Amino acid sequence: MRIVIKVGTSTLAHSTGRLNIRRVEELVKVLSDLKNSGNEVILVSSGAIGMGAGKLNMKEKPSDIPSKQAAAAVGQCELMYTYDKLFSEYNHTVAQLLMTGEDFNVENRHTNFSNTMNRLLELDVLPVINENDTVATDEIKVGDNDTLSALVAVTVGADLLILLSDIDGLYTADPHKDPDAVLIPEIHELTDSIMALGGDAGSSLGTGGMKTKLHAARLCVESGCDMIIANGAAPSLLYDICDGKAVGTRFIAGGK
Repeated sequence: MRIVIKVGTSTLAHSTGRLNIRRVEELVKVLSDLKNSGNEVILVSSGAIGMGAGKLNMKEKPSDIPSKQAAAAVGQCELMYTYDKLFSEYNHTVAQLLMTGEDFNVENRHTNFSNTMNRLLELDVLPVINENDTVATDEIKVGDNDTLSALVAVTVGADLLILLSDIDGLYTADPHKDPDAVLIPEIHELTDSIMALGGDAGSSLGTGGMKTKLHAARLCVESGCDMIIANGAAPSLLYDICDGKAVGTRFIAGGK
């Protein structure tokens, strides 16, 4: 399978913004094993701003644009250094791609991105993609990595997009507030009532929330790609997903 896996800041980092070393090491080990078994893997990784804020000893995620971009510039170095070091231990080569909205909205740039991605996969490289937070402003930014990962999945014709977050999937209500909330295992149609389940709040270090994940699901299923929301606390669940077991919430593309 060609799989796009998005990991959120809450999966990669502690609440301090510092890297969750044990979890990232496990994630890299599992992704390397999935590649070894014949899958094509693309990683969309959040965490640059959060990790930069932690390295700069900021007590919380910055709110002004210059500080966000400065934190991203610092954090992106640490993020890619970590991925390069860990993946190389399993004999896998990584490539960094930093994207803006124009790379998807401007035809020739989108074509160039698609061609580059296809060539990297032919070369057995594992692409690591993030938004270019250092330069992106409101006019050119994608806005969140849930949407970015869906755009990537659609562009490369992925079979599956997996969003690893700090929640098990989509519930009938907010499980943090409603003890009767029930996990929805499969969704075949993104009705208005389903879309209404999206909230606005993400983690203090991230930018996403269920609302952006449902938007990503709509982009995917309309293009024939399934999407799964699952909890990134235990990266080994990616094995179960690839084995076809029921994990999290799966959004089924039309016609399946």
